[in-house]
Amino acid sequence: MRITSKGQGTIPADLRERAGLLPHTDVAFEFDGTGVRIVRADAACRDGRGARLVVHLRGRGDVAMSTDAIMALTCGE
Repeated sequence: MRITSKGQGTIPADLRERAGLLPHTDVAFEFDGTGVRIVRADAACRDGRGARLVVHLRGRGDVAMSTDAIMALTCGE
């Protein structure tokens, strides 16, 4: 692989699959003095997709139903 003038490179598909690096996966680069490693970024330092969705949806509900009424609808009672 050759690094582009913008510092970009492509991780081969088989390596991405084996490492579980899906699209939008946050990674970090570590330098050990002689080489560079790509590792998953620490999950505690970032908000995951689920957390971003909760923040986006919070306060958007407009149905005036109680939790019991919603549960009765979803459970078929």
